[in-house]
Amino acid sequence: MIGAYLVVRSAVKNYQTARKISFYSLRKRYNRNSIYLFLFAIFLVFFAYWLPTSGEQYVFQVFSPSPTASLTPTITLTPTITLSPTITLTPTQTLTPSVSDTPTLTPTPFLPLAIEALFSGPVTPNPDSIFTAIQFSTEFDGTNPVNPRASFVLPITTMYGGFDYNNTLPGVQWSALWYRNRELVCYETEPWREEWGTGGIGGYTECSDPIGGWLAGQYEVVIFMGYEWKSVGRFVVLESLVTETPTLESTPTFTVTP
Repeated sequence: MIGAYLVVRSAVKNYQTARKISFYSLRKRYNRNSIYLFLFAIFLVFFAYWLPTSGEQYVFQVFSPSPTASLTPTITLTPTITLSPTITLTPTQTLTPSVSDTPTLTPTPFLPLAIEALFSGPVTPNPDSIFTAIQFSTEFDGTNPVNPRASFVLPITTMYGGFDYNNTLPGVQWSALWYRNRELVCYETEPWREEWGTGGIGGYTECSDPIGGWLAGQYEVVIFMGYEWKSVGRFVVLESLVTETPTLESTPTFTVTP
């Protein structure tokens, strides 16, 4: 019925438009369209009354209706008796530790932008290149650090970090960064030299003049090939080893005079 109303409204509008047109052929076309719309509206009204009465039976003769699903009776569970405990246990008190140790996160080493700006060689290393753990000493015999250890006492002139290496590529930029309490205080970066070869012993990095001089603190040295870090070593510098010497206290003596 709504469709028929809209069609009639369109026909009336078409007829009113035709009355305003001065050209005969165009006005005749609008009038003819109005008649067609009126006839279509009558058809829609007839169809709207016919479909609910006898149209449904005719449609079912052409298209067989789909069977409707039948409801399957569900099983109703009978509630069982739940036994309630006669004795209620009182929960015991759980002691909560007053201080909990929170593990600290170790940041992944990375190259500062200021160091990257100094690169002059390729930055793609051999993925199979390896560096051993860095050993530290204030002396180097040309092959290995002398008496390497992890703690040192001021004063210090030069610190060496020795390592062995394998599968390195000559020409690839390598860097050694020295940190004190997570602040960069010393570095060296250059392309890996041909005379160093692709593997060997006696590799080292050194630092003689860190920013601010050698001070007490936690030190960390990171070795990179290109942008990829290969080895990390740490050591501690102490202010001094002060050993307190106990002082002797004099005991008073008494002299008896006869």
